[in-house]
Parts: sequence; structure tokens; C-alpha cells
Amino acid sequence: MDLKKILFICTKNSARSQMAEGLVNHDLAGKVEAFSAGIEPSSVHPLAVAVMKEVGIDITHHRSKSMDEFANEKFDYVITLCDQAAETCPLFFGGTKRLHMGFSNPAAVPGSGAEKLFAFRKVRDQIREKIVGFLSEKQG
Repeated sequence: MDLKKILFICTKNSARSQMAEGLVNHDLAGKVEAFSAGIEPSSVHPLAVAVMKEVGIDITHHRSKSMDEFANEKFDYVITLCDQAAETCPLFFGGTKRLHMGFSNPAAVPGSGAEKLFAFRKVRDQIREKIVGFLSEKQG
């Protein structure tokens, strides 16, 4: 079976796409190889690292990357995770299936540390359910 290559894109490549990359590479290891990038790359959000560690996935080595780093790569799917990425995603990924699976931005949630942590956990679990579930079906 061929290893599927997936690219996740969100605006800053700091939370949603980083968590999606980590979850897919962990849960579908040997079947799918995931990467992530951003339209305006920044840095990996510390709460994304924290909530991934809670489920036994270490993304401390991840870094925020620009889509330009993947301009000459071939992917089976390019999946945008926020509306801004869906609107501005370039079309240079020729022949690639593009999908949009939107998730709220946990970094934009106001409130206490506990409220922010809850938001990151919620989005992490939604990504695992929706994206890992979708890609698992495509493997079968």
C-alpha cells in the first residue's frame, strides 16, 4: 500500500494544522505521512504542544512552516483547516485533492488559562475525530 501524503494548512501554522499533523502521524503511522504549513507562519502555540502531550503525542520538535517549503511536493490531499486558508490557498498543488475542514481557532478564545486550555482540547479532539476518521476511511 502506498503511503498517502497530506498537507494541512491554516493561517499561522501554530495550532490547528500542527495538531492535525501530529495526530495523523501518530494515529495513522505507516499509512499516512502528514505535514503542515501556514499562509503567515509564526510559531507553534505552547498550548497546542501541551494538549498534544496530554494524549501522548510530542510536537515539541515541530516548527511553523511556510507553504513555499512545499511548493514542489506532491500530496494526495491538501486540507485547509481555517476559512482564511481556504480562501487564500494557492493552486500550485497540481492534481491534488483539496478539501476544507474548518475548525475554530483555539488561540482566539478569550478568557482564563483554563478556558483557553479547554478550547485547545476541544479542537484537538474534533480534529482527531473528523480528520483521522476521514483518512482512516480512505485507507480502508
